[in-house]
Amino acid sequence: MASSTRCSRARRGPTARPDAAPSRRLSCRPPVPCAPVLLLRRLVLLLSLLLALSPSRAAPELGSFELRRPPDEGLLLSYSLRLQLPAAVEDALLKGVPLHFLTEVEVYRERWYWRDERVARQSRAWRLAWQPLVRRYRLSLGGFSQQHDRLDEALAAVLAASRWQVAEAGTLDEGSAYRVEFDFRLDTSRLPRPLQFSVDREDAWELELHHRARLLPRESR
Repeated sequence: MASSTRCSRARRGPTARPDAAPSRRLSCRPPVPCAPVLLLRRLVLLLSLLLALSPSRAAPELGSFELRRPPDEGLLLSYSLRLQLPAAVEDALLKGVPLHFLTEVEVYRERWYWRDERVARQSRAWRLAWQPLVRRYRLSLGGFSQQHDRLDEALAAVLAASRWQVAEAGTLDEGSAYRVEFDFRLDTSRLPRPLQFSVDREDAWELELHHRARLLPRESR
């Protein structure tokens, strides 16, 4: 007697294509930066804000500059500068530290065959001090001194000159060209020694200006 047994088959899922690549879910979320990167970004932002809020260095500015060569008077210079003392410098002045301002002018004869020849040099050294007993500013130039009630009045005398003879008559040739070097600065070398070490690291005390002008021969004007 023959008997038959039912065979059971396991169900198979859909047949996968051999050439189909496995699907991946794409994420649009950007990568999260690590903690050191975030800290660096915050430091850069903080420094940028501090630089934007910090006051810029109050450097002197040139208002006017004029050279004249009148007959038999040499070379005359008239100029005016603009300057507002930084708070640190003004505070030191009011605490009894005198300020020394130096103005220097050098005149060079231009020479194409050799280095330029210096033919004249002049300088003016001003001393500005605060007198607390009389509450006035004392301004000195050599043996000359004057009193001022306000700081801007005292600085006005330092920052301007009219018909200053920077080269004597007979020094300049009519047919030569000349270069005039003008320098103005706060002379920090005249400050008290303990203060010099600290001002070297502060931009507020770097008050200086350099200007160059050219004087053409008379026949080429």
